Amino acid sequence: MSRVNFENATCPVPRRDYPQVVLGHGGGGKLSAELVEHLFVPAFRNAALEALGDAAIVPPVAGRLALTTDAYVVRPLFFPGGCIGDLAVNGTVNDLAVSGAEPLYLSASFILEEGFSLADLQRIVDRMAHAAATAGVQIVTGDTKVVERGHGDGCFITTAGVGWVPPGRSLGPEHIRPGDAVILSGSMGNHGIAILSVREGLEFETVTHSDTAALNGLIARMFEVCPDIRVLRDPTRGGLAATLNEFASRAGWGIEIHENQIPVDESVRAACDLLGLDPLLIANEGKVVAIAPAAAAERLVEAMRQHPLGQQAAIIGQVTQQHPTMVVARTAIGASRVILLPIGEQLPRIC
Repeated sequence: MSRVNFENATCPVPRRDYPQVVLGHGGGGKLSAELVEHLFVPAFRNAALEALGDAAIVPPVAGRLALTTDAYVVRPLFFPGGCIGDLAVNGTVNDLAVSGAEPLYLSASFILEEGFSLADLQRIVDRMAHAAATAGVQIVTGDTKVVERGHGDGCFITTAGVGWVPPGRSLGPEHIRPGDAVILSGSMGNHGIAILSVREGLEFETVTHSDTAALNGLIARMFEVCPDIRVLRDPTRGGLAATLNEFASRAGWGIEIHENQIPVDESVRAACDLLGLDPLLIANEGKVVAIAPAAAAERLVEAMRQHPLGQQAAIIGQVTQQHPTMVVARTAIGASRVILLPIGEQLPRIC
């Protein structure tokens, strides 16, 4: 009979006060139950979650529902201005809000690597709970899986979100018309530069913080002022360039923007100049791009500036019949350049 070597074996069910994630936390037994009972439920506490069923039972909603799902694999997990936890909540809330929905419920599934710090997991969950409370949504169901050491990257989070779409509200590039105004809620590139600076150990004169935030409050205010908004997007991966190219391509019209009207924080601009990056291609996690009728644009921007997340709001361009399906930027010196859809990501693993 061959001899089995147990020298390097690890027990999947260690003592209960173990400070790190172990395989037993994803095994469906006592450790899994204790993780849910002592970490997730206290943070996300609500009636639907506390039932601990295989599915959350929530009150009925009269009207159309919006459903979205997303996955978060950001590296590093903690960065100036946020972490993977509030990023996951805010990103899901924003995907619902820019679709015209009022966010209601979220689910959250965690893929944890064996050896991940339970203290860091607690920090992530606490930030998720705070972000959900700020956005006015409930995390009502979820799941936890654990992969072996070396087969993950600490913590991945997958979310889904459900929201309610008010009657008569319809958004999409198909509603865009020539002459419409292109409106931006604030500065570009903050999230991507915040991630890059920490990941690569870069030090700039000013620390750039991620702009991660839930936009549903700002967007609700926008609809109060201008119910006829044509389309909304949060310019995440691919940045403003990808968002505007999507609008132009799907609408069949051209879009012209003015670079000197696009808000970019000085710290982001300096970092981009140093690294040869274009702030229009960098991801954001707390900004919204809107296209709205020109007659309502000034009124809409003024209302946005009265909200904490829209203080830098600006009209940055217009929809045009010229150069159909293309995005063109007018530079400060009067020249123009075509803003192309990015081929890939300048900064991978940013959300």
